[in-house]
Amino acid sequence: MEQKAGTSATAAIIFAIVSFFLSFSGHPIWGFLAGLIAIPLGIVGLAMSASPRVGGGPLSIGAIVLGVFALGLAALVLLGVILF
Repeated sequence: MEQKAGTSATAAIIFAIVSFFLSFSGHPIWGFLAGLIAIPLGIVGLAMSASPRVGGGPLSIGAIVLGVFALGLAALVLLGVILF
């Protein structure tokens, strides 16, 4: 049986990447929110990848890590916007 990446894992990695784009384009609040959405979606995707029919475990882990980095980046960008 062929494994397919879970929808939540795919959505999590998309939200994590979009969070970086939003932060770099000068919208750190939207980037922070996208990062906040990416982390729970990654956790759900990781839990769903325990099924033999659903893959995406490494994709979910990557999304969680990127989501955490995106939150930190958005916080630093927001601090820069406030101070400068």
